[in-house]
Amino acid sequence: MNFSQIAQFMKQLQGKIGSGSLASIEAQTNPHHIALLKQVQKEIQEEQILTVPFKNLNVVVVDIETTGFFPEQGDQILSIGAIKVRGEEILENQTFYSFVQYDKEISPEIKNLTGITEKEVNGAPPLSEVLVQFLEYVGHSTLVAHHANHEKNFFEFATWKLFRSNFKRRILDTSFLIRVAEPENIHTRLEDYCEACGIEVENRHHALGDAKMAAKLWSIYLKKVQMLGCNNLRDLYRCLAKLG
Repeated sequence: MNFSQIAQFMKQLQGKIGSGSLASIEAQTNPHHIALLKQVQKEIQEEQILTVPFKNLNVVVVDIETTGFFPEQGDQILSIGAIKVRGEEILENQTFYSFVQYDKEISPEIKNLTGITEKEVNGAPPLSEVLVQFLEYVGHSTLVAHHANHEKNFFEFATWKLFRSNFKRRILDTSFLIRVAEPENIHTRLEDYCEACGIEVENRHHALGDAKMAAKLWSIYLKKVQMLGCNNLRDLYRCLAKLG
């Protein structure tokens, strides 16, 4: 990761979070969902996230299961799972999980990988409803994910398609912490990181199960980077910039 990339991350994080324009909404979207999303967006205030001490940083670690990797090619979200973390403390009783309505046949590969079946998603709430519920759950917390681009791409695509609004939330990646704490770490898979840290791998490729494991990684590496003198995100990005 070079300096220009770090600068871009910092610019994104310093951007204002405001209400998005929802003037052009797809006809099938429930007006109640639109109103809720507007309210959630309105309540989000600009936050100086870069200087919030890690010990006080509230995050929501999120994971999604999808039919594939490319939302622009028709792949869709099947489930969303998340858990809250305050500083290094994982709030085990503050979780979110929902299937998402999907009326097509799920490929055998995805069924085998996730264990999700058509029966579970056919009668699930539509994505518009689940997204609003999820944003209400997140509140003012910062989003975190393992390999965050996957979640970011799907959330951005879905929010624009459903609400004609930009996805206003920033999603931090667990790899930011790992890169600083262990520059030579070559793992990429969640289960490999977990095994290396002594975290039990369970409910893999289940949105909530993966979110819980990623939360444990976040907590462990948050402690490690603080021991190296990184006490907030600004410190973290400075360290990343030095690594090049």
